Amino acid sequence: MPIVLLTGATGYIGRRLEKVLREQPDVQLRLLVRNARKLTAKTRSCAEVVEGDTFNHEALNQALEGVDTAYYLIHSMGTGSDFSRLDRVSAENFRNAAIAQGVKKIIYLGGLGLRESASKHLASRIETGEILSGRPDRIRTLWFRAGVIIGAGSTSFEMVRHLVEKLPVMITPRWVKTLTQPIGIDDVVAYLAAALSLDPPEDLVIDIGAPAMSFLAMLRETARVLGLRRLIVPVPLLSPRLSSYWLTLMTPVPYKVGAALVEGLKSETLVQNDHARQYFPQITPTPFAESVRKAMDELENDLVISRWCDSSAGIACDIPEQSEPGRTIFRDERQMSFAGLPAARVFAAMVSLGGENGWFAHNFLWRVRGLMDKLVGGYGLNRGRRVGNTLRVGDALDFWKVADIVPDKRLLLLAQMKLPGKAWLEFDLQGETLTQTAHFIPHGLFGRLYWYAVLPFHHFVFADLCKGIIARAATLGDAPEPSEE
Repeated sequence: MPIVLLTGATGYIGRRLEKVLREQPDVQLRLLVRNARKLTAKTRSCAEVVEGDTFNHEALNQALEGVDTAYYLIHSMGTGSDFSRLDRVSAENFRNAAIAQGVKKIIYLGGLGLRESASKHLASRIETGEILSGRPDRIRTLWFRAGVIIGAGSTSFEMVRHLVEKLPVMITPRWVKTLTQPIGIDDVVAYLAAALSLDPPEDLVIDIGAPAMSFLAMLRETARVLGLRRLIVPVPLLSPRLSSYWLTLMTPVPYKVGAALVEGLKSETLVQNDHARQYFPQITPTPFAESVRKAMDELENDLVISRWCDSSAGIACDIPEQSEPGRTIFRDERQMSFAGLPAARVFAAMVSLGGENGWFAHNFLWRVRGLMDKLVGGYGLNRGRRVGNTLRVGDALDFWKVADIVPDKRLLLLAQMKLPGKAWLEFDLQGETLTQTAHFIPHGLFGRLYWYAVLPFHHFVFADLCKGIIARAATLGDAPEPSEE
């Protein structure tokens, strides 16, 4: 049975592809992940897991040993100004290790577009594809290229959906008329899975996409599917910078991601070859409207497997700095008894925080804090949560990320709002007591001033958060079994 390696298994596409691959009886699946705890128990039981990344040569060689086909679903978007160098080194490490271990085929997903008109991020994706396919004499490479991906939780779809739902009248920049070929997430996964059995005589670049349409047409078609009437007026006055700020305020994407998307939308991203139809005639790209309907069904039925914001570069599982000698760390601890209530119900209430459920008390103040974060380029609150009642390590939760979760015991959230320091919010169940602790490591004098400025708000916001969790727990029935997807 061939061993198949999947990288990026906790990312937006990787989680969905992993689910399809582990259901194939003739595939022995292996995953290379930074943090195995981000995987579900079901995934860990069905696949071999190697912890590490493409910069750890020992882990990389271990992951690639005996592998027949390796999926490369890694990119460094959102990791700072050095992303292109990181992408380059990562791809070189992966290709060289794959050759050394005798891997037969690499399957890579990049972006549609031409180098001459590509944004910085797209140019880096193109360079990654060129590196992976740079040794055709030693290893075969299948390089898929996709444009705008439409699915519940994708960056592009979330941006379109939020704009359409929130704005009855939209003044849009002229780049909304730029053509692209969107593709549904299910189709992307289908192409990637089908590529396992494809054995072409040479390297292939495979462009995938549904019929071409403009971003303007996407907005209008999404409004039609949602049953909304929207007036959209393109004007030549909005600069890319202003457009990025506007997207940041109106959608879940932070400024850096919004800026990268806007830069990419300025140029056409169209299919350049017929290889998808030639080599995968069994796959017909889903029409845009149908992809939107599928995405909305996932959202409305709490079936979202992955989101753009749920993957992360770090291995944040705890508060590593808290035990360092000489490190200043401020704490605000609250304790409250939940005597008479099962711990499982209190835990169920804890993991239902955020998103459309709100924060159980002072939601207006939470929204104000989210707006303040948005204004300085942060995530704000409108990132929400993947589903309504369960969490997993790595999930985004408004402007937090789940750093650790122990069923019926502990939830640790890492702050991702813009702060002069690092912050965590910890919930811990001990006996019949809920302990809630805010941890904050300040950066310099401003960090200390910030802590003392917000401390008065903690006295009622955090105190009432404890009360709200226990009050919600009292209204719950027996906690449902958490979803494994």
